[in-house]
Amino acid sequence: MTILTSETDIKKIRESGKVLREIFGWLKGYIKPGLSTAEIDSEIEKQMDKMGGYPAFKGYRGYPAASCISVNEVVVHGIPSEDIVLQDGDIVSIDIGVKKNEFFTDAARTYPVGKIPKDVAKLIRVTEESLYAGIKMAVEGNNLYDISNAIERKVADGGFQEVRMFVGHGIGRNLHEPPEVPNWGEKGKGPKLKKGLLLAIEPMVNMGTRDVEVLSDGWTAVTRDRQLSAHFEHTVIVGEKEAEALT
Repeated sequence: MTILTSETDIKKIRESGKVLREIFGWLKGYIKPGLSTAEIDSEIEKQMDKMGGYPAFKGYRGYPAASCISVNEVVVHGIPSEDIVLQDGDIVSIDIGVKKNEFFTDAARTYPVGKIPKDVAKLIRVTEESLYAGIKMAVEGNNLYDISNAIERKVADGGFQEVRMFVGHGIGRNLHEPPEVPNWGEKGKGPKLKKGLLLAIEPMVNMGTRDVEVLSDGWTAVTRDRQLSAHFEHTVIVGEKEAEALT
């Protein structure tokens, strides 16, 4: 695990997080019907290169693209393709990792494509709210599963189910580090959090059941019932009184 104590290192990882913040800000106005997920991925990589970032996912365990782009029932790890074209009423989850200044950051957002129904908008809203509920608990002295429990309760209150096949993770000098950060758990359990610990917190939330399966390409994870799924993620630094979301 990476625990930052140096202001120099904190400044470096903030610059890494800034790359993702700016890319996601740009994506909000870019996403529209008619774009292929391959086009989106290509533009993401161009934007990253302009800001001096390296696509952390590209080549990771053989993954072929700079981002994971997951449409509708795809939960995570959707491989960008010219054959997948966004349609009005879709939702698209975009997950991006970047390396800059020796440090990795990782983040995800789910965007509506054109007009979406109210229940789908609620799915997106509750998923994002669950992320921030988890981040609020990323404070020195709390337990790791306080984060998990806050996410789980927010999702349940919204009438949805959190995915349990995939979890958040430590991050920093490597893309994936200990500890794992589940999106469910018992309050007061798990290791004590320390100031400076870097975590990627990432709830994935399904409209139907939490059950997920991975397709034959070995990457694309979809809801078993083929209902919609949303995904939000921030890289955060555990704080003394509050966490800092870098992305």
